[in-house]
Amino acid sequence: MIMKKVFLILLVALTSGIYAQTSDKEDLEIIQGVYGKSKKELAQAYMAIPEAQTAAFWKIYDEFEVERKALGKAKVGIINDYAANFANLTDESADKIAKAGLKNNIDYQKLFSKYYDKYKKAVGAITAAKIIQFENYMQTTVQSEIQDSIPFVGEIEALKTK
Repeated sequence: MIMKKVFLILLVALTSGIYAQTSDKEDLEIIQGVYGKSKKELAQAYMAIPEAQTAAFWKIYDEFEVERKALGKAKVGIINDYAANFANLTDESADKIAKAGLKNNIDYQKLFSKYYDKYKKAVGAITAAKIIQFENYMQTTVQSEIQDSIPFVGEIEALKTK
């Protein structure tokens, strides 16, 4: 029984450290850490935009990034809220965090839809689909990295009962 309590205390301490590391990072830092390049460098290499379309494409991309970064900061705020409360979640705090996360996901999808139309007008549907696919991949990568570093809701409680 003592060993389980020691393990639980160590788990909470380690998890809190992981939270601090993850929540202090911006999503772009996670991408750079995973791929060793900036997101824009990856986009440039993947997209291979024809010279005639580069100015229009990158103007829209830069606008998109401003809005996407704001959503990324909101996501970090949600993660920080979870980090501060995960060991003592109540129904109310869990509901607040879950709803904020769901809204953030919906806001990302709205952003992708909005910018897909802008890209399509400027550079065509194929290129627009390609950049949205790239953005979804980057978003999934960031989400996966974050998810791997935080415990599931109730994980701490499950360990207490063992």
